[in-house]
Amino acid sequence: MTPEELAAQVLTAARAAFDSAGLDTGVLPEATSVERPRSPEHGDYASNLALQLSKKAGRPPRELAEAVAAQLRAVDGVSAVEIAGPGFLNIRLDAGATGALAGQVIEAGDAYGRNDSQSGQKLNLEFVSSNPVGPVHIGAVRWAAVGDALARVLAASGAEVGTEYYFNDAGVQIDLFAASLLATAEGKPLPEDGYQGDYIGDIAKRVVEAHPDILADPDPREWFRTAGIELMFGDIKKSLSDFGVHFDVYFNEKELHERGEVAAALQRLTEQGRVFERDGAVWLRTTDFGDDKDRVLRKSDGHWTYFAADCAYYLDKRQRGFDRAIIMLGADHHGYIGRMRAMVACFGDDPDTNLEILIGQLVNLLADGKPLRMSKRKGTITTLDELIAAMGVDAARYALARYSSDSTIDLDLDLWTRATNENPVYYVQYAHARISSLLRNAAELGLDRGDGYDAAALSHPREGDVLKQLAEFPAVVAAAAELREPHRIARYAEDLAGAYHRFYDACRVLPKGDEEFTDTGRARLWLVEATRVVLANALRLLGVSAPERM
Repeated sequence: MTPEELAAQVLTAARAAFDSAGLDTGVLPEATSVERPRSPEHGDYASNLALQLSKKAGRPPRELAEAVAAQLRAVDGVSAVEIAGPGFLNIRLDAGATGALAGQVIEAGDAYGRNDSQSGQKLNLEFVSSNPVGPVHIGAVRWAAVGDALARVLAASGAEVGTEYYFNDAGVQIDLFAASLLATAEGKPLPEDGYQGDYIGDIAKRVVEAHPDILADPDPREWFRTAGIELMFGDIKKSLSDFGVHFDVYFNEKELHERGEVAAALQRLTEQGRVFERDGAVWLRTTDFGDDKDRVLRKSDGHWTYFAADCAYYLDKRQRGFDRAIIMLGADHHGYIGRMRAMVACFGDDPDTNLEILIGQLVNLLADGKPLRMSKRKGTITTLDELIAAMGVDAARYALARYSSDSTIDLDLDLWTRATNENPVYYVQYAHARISSLLRNAAELGLDRGDGYDAAALSHPREGDVLKQLAEFPAVVAAAAELREPHRIARYAEDLAGAYHRFYDACRVLPKGDEEFTDTGRARLWLVEATRVVLANALRLLGVSAPERM
């Protein structure tokens, strides 16, 4: 019995109790939940439904709890229900009801953990979004890992998700990039604030190799701009692909101008009555919706601002049918939140419904116990390719997605490349590999799970710990999606791996020597395979492999 199934039984029992007492069933919620008590002594699951309904029902909570408990005790699989404190229901399941979960997990396979908590939502998830003036650096890499994992978690929870990378190949940054390439190719000093690093020399060399006569051109900078950006963005896409990150859409800001979408956005905002002119410029009255100042859309010289493009880009997403635009930004973009929310309101949308901005904190990479300093222009960055070379894809993705994105993290290369249980990704992957090894050994002995098992045979406390962990997975996935916190999947995987390792140490699965393969052993094979399924599903949501050998 899963927690969701038990919660449904609790609600059914409450409805029966209300009917029996002549109470108004209209106060009952559409759904409820159960929680695992901190102490196993308090049962397998607990419900506070009686406490929640007491006031509405006009009955003391313990009296109401006892009425619900009386109905719940008659449910198959429920072995005991106790009333605790002011009216908590502490529920115990019998071994058969608990053990049956292993079969349910195996039957569901890759689909176990999927839920419909986000169904009906069409979400646009924008992340990374670095301009193509250098390789993807470790700060953006964090969003690559977290954003891709979040997209997987949202999709597993029923949402329709479109992933997007937004970039601009024009402007001051691009001018400096092109000038840096040209100066490097000509062997001249870099321009002030120009970009440095080996990648500049590499791109400049590749541009010249592709266009041998480029330096003889009257205006070679434009060549370097076009060809350099094409090469740099190709490298960015390849690096992300090597990292297991693929976007549905790569959106260039220039397209908004070329298709007239910026002007169309201005027209829409004008129709909403939010636009005014001052000092020859066109402004958006964002202060009407809490922004600290109004924002310029078109400057007095006729040029559009970046904010005007932001407006057009948001409108473009909405016109493509997305209900909500989720944008992942770095810590230095915290000031964007107010203006973006106000912009959404100026369009007549609800910022709480149609926009979501997630702010991520910094990543410090430690080598020999010392932090590596990063600067894209000075060439002292740690790139995605370097991170993969140092840690591997699995360790890097897991490490970056393992922590809440609103906290700064220090990645210790020594820890994350260590083949010991101190390394979290090794700990989880080793559990999967250990299971795969056990299953291979079983096959070599001619043992298999068969078509069924005695669920009640899974009565050992360590077996119960694993089963409870397995039961939690769908709720963990749903919570990770709702809260935008894919790190919950990583922490869950570690808890499940720990429960499995403890089970393995305490409970023999395969017979030794001439021992008979018992019903308990067969039931344990089902439990082992169910654990393998869930570990693999959890790692897949993080974009991390589930190795069969280590």
